[in-house]
Amino acid sequence: MVAFLAALGALVIVDAVNMAEDFTQRGPVGPKTVPLLVGGLLLVIAVVLAVDVARGGKGDSEEGEDIDLSTPPDWRTVLLLIGVFCANIMLINVVGLPISGAILFWGAAYALGSRHWVRDPLIAVALSVLTYLLFVTALGVPLPGGPLEGVV
Repeated sequence: MVAFLAALGALVIVDAVNMAEDFTQRGPVGPKTVPLLVGGLLLVIAVVLAVDVARGGKGDSEEGEDIDLSTPPDWRTVLLLIGVFCANIMLINVVGLPISGAILFWGAAYALGSRHWVRDPLIAVALSVLTYLLFVTALGVPLPGGPLEGVV
């Protein structure tokens, strides 16, 4: 695990350093900042884990204190979530983020057991529109708006 974390951290850092800069930077933080930070943190975690293992530390085995490990996984929920994410991937360029995001949020809530037929869609629409507006206006990230492009 230590070698994997170190290799992953090094890969992220090398990739960030070799990133092309053919864009206009709008502030002091460029696109290399986050990958360099993540790569550095991966290297730090690898070193801390190596020191812990060298000192005789080992992880505790899963006790399952709050779950029953003998019960089978809930494949219905897993498959519903996979379906919702796949639907979002297929719909985002067709109907835009506000609509596909609302379907994603509502579908995930339904898959995870929420059955409030009025509240859940309203919250899903609010979350989706707020997410869209945050990314488009505050962060300046162009996202597909679909038929709501000029409305929202």
